[in-house]
Amino acid sequence: MNGPWDVRSVCTPHCAGHVVPRVPARETARRTAAFAAAVRRVLTDGDRLADPVRLRAHARTLLSALGIQAEGIDALPAAGAGAGGPGTLTVLNHISWLDIVTLLAAEPTTLLAKREVGRWPVVGGLARRAGTHFIDRTSPRRLPRTVRELSELLAAGRSVAVFPQATTWCTADRGAFRRATFQAALDAGAPIRPLTVSYTQQGRPSTVAAFCGDDTLAASLGRVLTARALTVRLTAHPALPTAGTALDRRELAARAEHIVLRGGPVRPAPAAIRPPRTAPEAPPPTAGPPVRQHA
Repeated sequence: MNGPWDVRSVCTPHCAGHVVPRVPARETARRTAAFAAAVRRVLTDGDRLADPVRLRAHARTLLSALGIQAEGIDALPAAGAGAGGPGTLTVLNHISWLDIVTLLAAEPTTLLAKREVGRWPVVGGLARRAGTHFIDRTSPRRLPRTVRELSELLAAGRSVAVFPQATTWCTADRGAFRRATFQAALDAGAPIRPLTVSYTQQGRPSTVAAFCGDDTLAASLGRVLTARALTVRLTAHPALPTAGTALDRRELAARAEHIVLRGGPVRPAPAAIRPPRTAPEAPPPTAGPPVRQHA
């Protein structure tokens, strides 16, 4: 545990595994060479990597070099509310370092990530060039400042992507969403765009891309390089508005968590069923005072 903001995941490197046979050694060698070449191009691009078009192209090339098919990256609804409006807070579940590459392949955006990500080879460089804001989770006193800075970014029209689970899980249906970033969206009046990231092999759910516990990037990369028919998919869900909402950050986080992890909208609790109201019956024709009738 790095600090009071950290979340302890029960997932470990033992959770990660292939669900279909590995590719042959020759294919692994070809992928390794292609990935190394793609990494060299990233490293030599320098400041030009900050260009969104180039950043997206590099991220897609890295996925292709690894033999990963990406689905849904061309079908994301546009982030932001237009000129003069706030940006969008994109929230998604967290499984792997590949989540970041996939998101950048779909839409280069500002990321909010733990500072350790900035030290990761290749991925850290991509994240920095995308304008990532790194946070120090060992200092709880910085939390209000981080929320304020995120709110200011959103209010200025910048869209930001966050992983509210604060750690990785081996599948797309586990973990809880932390609430702090949802307060920033409320303060800025920024819409929340939920995304679900999932991994399959030959159409079967797979944990081979998971990067959990004390796993190393080298070990995770080795599994990915040998994975057969690995597909990553980004699924976009309808946005959650925050402007004028009566929901607080706890309720927004719970709704977004349900949508992202369960794959569907939150259904409101059914209202209490009341008997239909009927018009009062006419009083009987008596000489006395009318008797009050109750519907």
